[in-house]
Amino acid sequence: MGAGAWGTALANLLAENGHPTIVWAYEPDVAEAINDGHENPRFLAGVQLQSELRATADKEAAVTDAELIVFATPSHVLRDVASAAKAWVTPGATLVVATKGIERNRLALMTDVIAEEFAGHPVVALSGPSFAFEVAARQPTAVVAASVDAQAAIQTQQALSSPGFRVYTHDDVIGVELGGALKNVMAVATGISDGLGLGFNARAALITRGLAEMVRLGVKLGARPATFAGLAGVGDLVLTCTGALSRNRNVGLEIGRGATLSEVLAGRETVAEGVVTTESAKALSEREGIEMPIVNAVHRVLFERQPARWALVELMTRGLRGEQD
Repeated sequence: MGAGAWGTALANLLAENGHPTIVWAYEPDVAEAINDGHENPRFLAGVQLQSELRATADKEAAVTDAELIVFATPSHVLRDVASAAKAWVTPGATLVVATKGIERNRLALMTDVIAEEFAGHPVVALSGPSFAFEVAARQPTAVVAASVDAQAAIQTQQALSSPGFRVYTHDDVIGVELGGALKNVMAVATGISDGLGLGFNARAALITRGLAEMVRLGVKLGARPATFAGLAGVGDLVLTCTGALSRNRNVGLEIGRGATLSEVLAGRETVAEGVVTTESAKALSEREGIEMPIVNAVHRVLFERQPARWALVELMTRGLRGEQD
């Protein structure tokens, strides 16, 4: 469900693994291009897709009789898409959430959104360091499938695993989800720093202290600290904060170089989840009483028009403290 770059890459992987797979596209022209030319030039240009992969713009056709449904929509439309498809989902189908984010108003994790819409279904969070283009190009990738239902995690692992795509199972859904969501905010922060030309030392400090914020909020919400040392934590954080293919880092880069948020987002078809998640993460940290200075700094730059350099100066001149909480 979702034929952006990530959804298309996952659908192609499933088809390559021999599973009859349908990908639902919001845009009819994307479905047509996948069916007729076996490519998605709008969101995953230059990748030849499996000829067996089918696409549709009809939600009913996409989910009817499906044993495994993978949601890969932008976070802000996940609930609407899931609700609209609910009537045709087979009882007992396993629901995999590959969307990374925190719902803006309800502050729900993405698996919670799906669990609320589909009571009684096993739900799995899929996260980890995984640029869609590299997955589609069969570059070695390792991710995590997390669920409180061990069999559902194993089912997801077996369906997606291939020689180039290794899936580990996990049971800390909160930790895996928060790692995947919050790293996007940290990527915006490191992009801003890089755009300002502040150097590698600053980037390393932001990544490391960003991880501390992620752990702090995660533990308060019931996650295990060790989860953030894994693929969905450090792995995804390092990739998104340093990789040239990172949409969130690139948003930060442009802002650090002087562009406004509206200028950066104008004309973009792809979603940089870190922008939406910055608002949600700030609200969630305030609700839980957790200090997240990097999240707050990014929020000031994106939504309160604070000059980026001032925000970084404020981070560096905060009151001195010990490294460990």
